[in-house]
Amino acid sequence: MARFDVGAITAVRATVVVAVVLAGCSESSPPASRSLHSVLGADDGQQRGFAVADRAVDFAFPQDHGTHSAYRSEWWYLTAVVAADPGREFGVQFTLFRQGIEPQPDVDVDADADGAAAWRTGQVYMGHLAVADVAHRRHLDDERFSRGHAALAGVDAEPFRAHIDGWSLSSTTADFWPLRLEAATPAFRVDLTLTGTRPFVAQGDNGLSRKGPRNASHYYSAPRIEAAGQVAIGGETHAVTGNAWLDREWSTSVLAAEYAGWDWFALHLDDGRDLMLYRLRRVDGRIDEYNAGTLSFADAPPRKLGAGDFTLTAKEHWRGWPVAWSLGLGDNERFVVRAAFEDQVMDTSVRYWEGVAYLEDEDGRRVGRGYMELTGY
Repeated sequence: MARFDVGAITAVRATVVVAVVLAGCSESSPPASRSLHSVLGADDGQQRGFAVADRAVDFAFPQDHGTHSAYRSEWWYLTAVVAADPGREFGVQFTLFRQGIEPQPDVDVDADADGAAAWRTGQVYMGHLAVADVAHRRHLDDERFSRGHAALAGVDAEPFRAHIDGWSLSSTTADFWPLRLEAATPAFRVDLTLTGTRPFVAQGDNGLSRKGPRNASHYYSAPRIEAAGQVAIGGETHAVTGNAWLDREWSTSVLAAEYAGWDWFALHLDDGRDLMLYRLRRVDGRIDEYNAGTLSFADAPPRKLGAGDFTLTAKEHWRGWPVAWSLGLGDNERFVVRAAFEDQVMDTSVRYWEGVAYLEDEDGRRVGRGYMELTGY
């Protein structure tokens, strides 16, 4: 679902703009992190004029890989769980967030690369990059801010390129696949080639993903992607392979005040199924009717999941974060979703938990892996 589907960048809009200005439209160190929970449901009155996700659409590619500047918020979100011989495992997260200052037409960032007009994109961007080193139980992250400009940050639909201040996720041919993620920080580096193996999945109602009675986003996923390349951390470079997940989402509306946050899961099962679930946490504690998910298959159409098709119950906590969950699918399947290790908190300008998680069956056998996201704690 991701990530700040309800405009979490809105929560740090002033931070982004100030940081960009102070840093000369490049990398910056924003002020102290604040909890996403403190701003969920906050309507800052700046939505007027932006388009609203209020009906299903037919996704069109490659156009929909690019920006939707008529909407206020948008993100390109990639996670991967990869392993190196002899079994060393890593998680990788790259997310590019776009926040509109004012509604704009949908144009590639390179459409007018010269002159003053190139700076008047009306967009600001925030990038998050993280690596989880499971064996050493360490999670490293970094964050970058920029205004929209061809030389600094933005997204092109064809050929696809999403980039910010030296980090990039881009097509390597005229087609969308394969993609290459290239990103480095002083502490770690990732270089992955990503090849989609299944069709894109339109989440929700033909791509309209409802987050409450008045709020929704346009949302599609590439649920199973082959990943291969390198992860460098701690002075060592590891050749890795594994699976990745790509989410695309855009919206204008915010999460309503009756919600405290959300819990989101994207899991690759060893039997070939791919599972996405999200749970909207109501302030009053009731199970929300808009909880939803999708179960995807290698050789059959995806199965949509409603609030009555699954159960999620927190069973273990670490510093207030629920890091293990009981998961029920239908009447017959019972699992545990467990963090690979507890401290995978994104200690960035918007604080949230995002990290590697394992899926276990009732006998404790590991039967899948993927990513878990927790907000509002």
